[in-house]
Amino acid sequence: MTETTFNEDLSPAPIDAGERLHALDILRGLALCAMIFVHFHQKMRRPVGGLEDLIGWAVYVLVEQKAWGTFAFLFGVGFAVLLRRLDARGAPVVSIYVRRMIALAIFGAIAEIFFGFHILFTYACWGLVLLLIRGWSTRALLALAIAAAAAGPVIDEWISVHAWWTGVPPPRPGTFMALMKAAAEAAKQPDYSALVAARWALFKGSHLRRWIFLPDVNLALFIVGLLALRHGVFDEPLRHKRLIVRWMIFGAAAWAASWTVLQHLPSIGIPDADWAIQYGFGLIQDQWLCFTYIGAIVLLLAYRPQWTSRLSIFGHAGRMALTNYMLQAAVLDVLSSGYGFGLTIRPLMYAPATALLFGIEAAASRAWLARFRFGPLEWVWRTITYAKVQPLRRVAGPRILESV
Repeated sequence: MTETTFNEDLSPAPIDAGERLHALDILRGLALCAMIFVHFHQKMRRPVGGLEDLIGWAVYVLVEQKAWGTFAFLFGVGFAVLLRRLDARGAPVVSIYVRRMIALAIFGAIAEIFFGFHILFTYACWGLVLLLIRGWSTRALLALAIAAAAAGPVIDEWISVHAWWTGVPPPRPGTFMALMKAAAEAAKQPDYSALVAARWALFKGSHLRRWIFLPDVNLALFIVGLLALRHGVFDEPLRHKRLIVRWMIFGAAAWAASWTVLQHLPSIGIPDADWAIQYGFGLIQDQWLCFTYIGAIVLLLAYRPQWTSRLSIFGHAGRMALTNYMLQAAVLDVLSSGYGFGLTIRPLMYAPATALLFGIEAAASRAWLARFRFGPLEWVWRTITYAKVQPLRRVAGPRILESV
């Protein structure tokens, strides 16, 4: 993936049961489960034909980008949760948050170099921007979100049109593509050290590209998540049901337009210029279907509170999202790579394999959280964030309020 996660970026700090936003835990757990499904398809798919091949198509159309979008959205929500709690305590926001992003960057580098999962490092980089814009007005933040989503496609379109008009060919990302190919080839071989070397080269190359400082859709989703919490969408979802429904409709409409209209527009006849148009210049894209999914879960839990317990399997995993994300990255890499088992599975097995792996994660998370306040990596992350060793074991007796 460039993967995902997340919580008070990936996992919120545990708080009293009466204050915890259970919808966020459940959404994180659902996103984790969806990402297992996606990575089985991306890393372990066995080529098939016929109707079974439609399963892979459905994963791409209905799940892949939407799971990543959900993670990015929840990152923004988690930032707003953290900021709200730190402000309430009068804590030093900047130093705490910067340490938090540094720690996330370290986790992201580990996931990218050793397991081939690409998202947390990017989240940490763009997460720092949220610190700078946290006081902006809603209108200004929405304008920045729109600009961030459109920046890459618009600039690429301009480059393509300029090259066509002047006859000067645009620069090609040859080095980056070569690094990606080298990492993919190394993943098929049994030498893990060679794979790590190839991934390290890709890590350096990918984060030093020309567009590293160009805003992208992740920042747009961070901002929308931040605004959702700022305006009370998760605190009082029924009060904001019309807003939620509008975003759900927008997400579904953008997804439908992306596949039924934009993908079938005629070519404008300029090399490399069609993709930005088919991508809706970043503003009309199929990833926005994540808003529909998120809204559906939020309203379900608001109207039918009993579903909070019915979906608790996802909530347990979601409370340890960082630990579970890193764990499933390691497991999937070992299962799929040449240094490990090199397994492939038929699309018909995606669902049962996902249920098995996620079920193990959820059961382990529940057992762990019955004894400890945080997941193991969440504890490390929290300790780095506050520059102080955090209590881990639960204490007997009345529950103590646990804040950020």
